[in-house]
Amino acid sequence: MPSAAATPPRPPIPERETPMLDLEFTTRDMARTRFAISPLWEVVAAVRVLKRPAEHPLHLPWSGPVRERLATARLDWGLLADLVPAPPRTIPVFVAPPPTTSVPDLALELDGLRATAPGLVRAALHGPRAPSSDRVAALQADPVRELAALADTVEAFWELALAPYWPRLRALLEGDVLHRARLLARGGAQELLNDLASQVSWEEGTLRVRHWYARGGRRLGGQGLLLVPSVFVWPRVFSVTGPGWQPTLRYPPRGVATLWEHRRREPSRALAAVLGRTRALLLAELDGPASTAELARRTGITAGGVSQHLGALREAGLLDAHRAGRYVLYARTEAAEVLLAAASS
Repeated sequence: MPSAAATPPRPPIPERETPMLDLEFTTRDMARTRFAISPLWEVVAAVRVLKRPAEHPLHLPWSGPVRERLATARLDWGLLADLVPAPPRTIPVFVAPPPTTSVPDLALELDGLRATAPGLVRAALHGPRAPSSDRVAALQADPVRELAALADTVEAFWELALAPYWPRLRALLEGDVLHRARLLARGGAQELLNDLASQVSWEEGTLRVRHWYARGGRRLGGQGLLLVPSVFVWPRVFSVTGPGWQPTLRYPPRGVATLWEHRRREPSRALAAVLGRTRALLLAELDGPASTAELARRTGITAGGVSQHLGALREAGLLDAHRAGRYVLYARTEAAEVLLAAASS
């Protein structure tokens, strides 16, 4: 089982010395660029945070309780930890491959993990940068058996570490995708790609990524780029550019810095006098798209009550509803933004 001892943070590499990865787009690549969310990747990224919590102070409100919960449950997640080295020079892609659908659930991704070809596992674990341990050696010797055990471990880890928080995480991730879609509609691919992260910039058909471990040029080969917002990668970006996988960029979603905050927003008194305090409060909470369940958690109002008030606000033209997989995300309309601005002036 991984040690609970925190490792001191590593000094950051000056920006001018950070390697640069250049992803070269064609028109076909632009047409095939898409977004996806990956619960399995969030598990992998969360393991990285738990192994070195001192390097991820943003997530301490999450990592502290979760480390205690994992210890109490006596879950042996050693192989999972071994496959996610810290620092993460190379994470074998088969552990969390780029998703093939936009919003897969964990069960679907674990089915894919269990079905990974043994030759692919052994190839990914071969080489000087691959993770190495006795547990990894056992995985190389019997991939079928050990992958099944690994999938069971991931599922148990998920229930303890991520399932209780998933509605909040998923709302943040899907809200980010919705925001990016609006950028694309407003300003095209250039505005979308320039807004992904501070390490990313778009220059004349090439996406330039300041990257810790990858450098040089990569042609996307007509596959397009898969963009995956990820809570636990902040403040870095991670990429997949190897053969056999769709090129992928994992980046931190907007709003992640306030993810674990527990502060109650107070609506404008003037607006509350017109709409009622509950509806004014819900409008104030919708700085970013959110689901009924997420708003109920934040405000302490029952989910049924939230749903009723959201319906009224939508009928009044103050909210839009956007379906994202099995969930519906609510977002303020332009009319609502004008109303809030006027009430606060």
